[in-house]
Amino acid sequence: MKAISYSRYGGPDVLAYGEVDDPRVGVDSVLVKVRAAAVNPVDLMCREGHLDQLIEPVFPVVPGWDVSGVVVQPGPAVPEFAVGDEVIGYVRQDVLEHGTFAEYVAAPVRTLARKPRNLTWEEAAGLPLAGLTAYQALTKTLQVRRDETVLVHGASGAVGSLAVQLARHAGARVIGTASAHNHDFVRGLGGEPVEYGEGLAERVRGLAPEGVTAAFDTVGGEALKVSANLLAPEGRLLSIADPDVVDYGGRYHFTRPDPEDLLRLTELAEQGVVSVRVARTLPLEETAEAHRLGEEGGTNGKIVVTVDWQTEDPTPPGLWENED
Repeated sequence: MKAISYSRYGGPDVLAYGEVDDPRVGVDSVLVKVRAAAVNPVDLMCREGHLDQLIEPVFPVVPGWDVSGVVVQPGPAVPEFAVGDEVIGYVRQDVLEHGTFAEYVAAPVRTLARKPRNLTWEEAAGLPLAGLTAYQALTKTLQVRRDETVLVHGASGAVGSLAVQLARHAGARVIGTASAHNHDFVRGLGGEPVEYGEGLAERVRGLAPEGVTAAFDTVGGEALKVSANLLAPEGRLLSIADPDVVDYGGRYHFTRPDPEDLLRLTELAEQGVVSVRVARTLPLEETAEAHRLGEEGGTNGKIVVTVDWQTEDPTPPGLWENED
């Protein structure tokens, strides 16, 4: 099959488009025909080797964890899905090897849920990792409740914008940091925008004199320090960007696949509670450019790679083989 792969760590130039071995589908896996795959910051970190101590690579690596697509064949121990089902997935496995920037991916059933009916393939591909990150952080760790005040850093970003929507759905008041040109977007989500930079603490205090009940950090560094100083008594702090959060009495969050959480996000999307903003779409063969855009930053929304299936589908890879 056609896929993107890299055989050494490095910049976007290490990404190559070409033929790779077909995925091997295990008994607890589902073969998914990929329609779209979203770029996430963690993809860039993996490609550069920054997660080498956490996740072992098996070169050549096909990158990517987010996907939307169609089930070609479920494994024999997977009654949850049938051929033709439209699905989304956060396909993070125990090693870096078979990712989603490919024509097909063999996805463990624990990584999948049905696709939201009202989202495009591109929007749906941008939901799993960012959505799970925001959902697990807000509902399970921070346990945001009605009438609380929540500070969200990076409120216009992929994770931050979903966090604003989820916190508002829970009945909380949301103050969100964002660049000035994104303030209208944050307001549209139901948040109260404040600008980054010097004087941030004073601006937040002006809106919440008694402090914030919970702070969700997606930036790290100085933003984390400011967050810790803005907490009300018994306030909660969580970061997905900076492990030093524990030094401030907070918690560090690393998202994990959870089919029940992912299904809940599908339901919330279908109810109109959460939406995904897509900034750019590129074809699979231009994934290196998608990674470059991700490194540059400044895009207002997800960068998504699509797989063109307008022609008749090729014969899918072999089925029901034991995985390594």
